[in-house]
Amino acid sequence: MSETLLDVRGLSCPLPVLKANRVLRDLAPGDHLRVLATDRASSSDFQTFCRQTGHALVARGEEAGVLSFVIRKKPEPAA
Repeated sequence: MSETLLDVRGLSCPLPVLKANRVLRDLAPGDHLRVLATDRASSSDFQTFCRQTGHALVARGEEAGVLSFVIRKKPEPAA
């Protein structure tokens, strides 16, 4: 399992989620994506995104006005 960092500070909705989705496509199942954002709407946006796509929002936090989200890519569908 690896973790990739995506810094989308300064970008507004919907760009943080769109950029995260693009990065997640290239990750292996189970890999983590850490997203750093400053758009306050990102908190609800990433919760909704994960619920709709099947990825897991495994951690979220805030430090010095920067929101942090850790998303685990969903497993491959069973054959």
